[in-house]
Amino acid sequence: MTLALSPEEQAVAAGENGSGAAMAMRIVADSARLLGAPRLIPIASAHIDGALYHGDSGTLFAEKLVAGGAQVAVRATLNVGALDLMGCSRVRLEEPECGMARRMMEAYRKLGCEQSWTCAPYQAGHRPALGSDVAWGESNAVAFCNSVLGARTNRYGDFLDIACAISGRAPDYGLHRPENRIATLLFDVSALPTGFMASEIAWPVLGSLYGREVGNTVGVIAGVREHPGDDALKAFGAAAASTGAVGLFHIAGVTPEAPDIETALGFAPPEATIRVMPDMVAQAQARLSTTEAPDAIDAVAIGSPHLSPAEFDTLERLIAGRRLAVPIHACTGRHVLSELEKSGRRQALEALGVVIVADTCVVVTPILADMPGGILMTNSGKFAQYAPGNTGYSVLYGSLADCVESAVVGRPVFSEVFT
Repeated sequence: MTLALSPEEQAVAAGENGSGAAMAMRIVADSARLLGAPRLIPIASAHIDGALYHGDSGTLFAEKLVAGGAQVAVRATLNVGALDLMGCSRVRLEEPECGMARRMMEAYRKLGCEQSWTCAPYQAGHRPALGSDVAWGESNAVAFCNSVLGARTNRYGDFLDIACAISGRAPDYGLHRPENRIATLLFDVSALPTGFMASEIAWPVLGSLYGREVGNTVGVIAGVREHPGDDALKAFGAAAASTGAVGLFHIAGVTPEAPDIETALGFAPPEATIRVMPDMVAQAQARLSTTEAPDAIDAVAIGSPHLSPAEFDTLERLIAGRRLAVPIHACTGRHVLSELEKSGRRQALEALGVVIVADTCVVVTPILADMPGGILMTNSGKFAQYAPGNTGYSVLYGSLADCVESAVVGRPVFSEVFT
């Protein structure tokens, strides 16, 4: 299929708006050709995952766009960077890497991106309209944007995301097209106990199972009796996008494109059905841990995706003023941090042993102590998936309540059991 560019797009690619805008438009156009897209479509916003330092080439790429006079054409929020610019936590990134990471973050500021530095932009007011086309990076944000908000995006990676933001265009393919958003798989959780489904731990565990089972297939989840809330859907999507390549899921009666099972399936029978049983969930939960029955834990990390204000409320309630024997690293965005600071809650939490991490997270940059073989406890399905490879720690998975109790006493405590 031949890509057709509009006269305006051709002019930008030829340099009418400067070399930076031309480079961005050419990147988007070449990507569209590779993907077989017939045209480019305008986008309403972008979320940029490419500002996390992985090497000097990423910094130099962003600085070349800046030198070429590029500016984002649409609202563009930023995913986590490699540094905690708010100074809440100490990042152990040494020079010259630290300097290059700072240069990279500064380059994206100069391109006109919002200094959000969060993997949960939908918690910071970036919530595109139902049916709008956007270009978002960061797997959990993509899943939430498509599924919970009903906006349309593919999984835009480094550095196509910023090219889309500068050009204001994206390739017309994949999940931008309505026919590709119809579910072909039914994921039935109606056999699971009500108590489990109402628990916090259910959603990252189910997300982990879902991603492993479906890969990148669009599915509809049946048997969810009530809306579990944005934090639960956030946790589900993050885990599903970590164990699989999930960009869109539907939940019948909950998400906007699935008022019922039939609509989500496009009024056709499912090509496959997965009936989730309690033993499947137990196995999925067990897979989230890479260690068994340790005598002690060395760290606790929560907030992947970044903690919401409601999750901080729960954290405070569970700690109940007790001092922690093992620090809890609580990752969040600066939009939440500012509210904690205004109320004095940040200082109170830090006095109890909570280490607040802003602008980044402990799995993408060195913040945790260098402790190969250490034990990290978490309630995040995404942390559980990536922490062993990224940090060198073994993972012990539990609910938030389990994480807090374990941090208080310094050893694993499991109290939440559902039958």
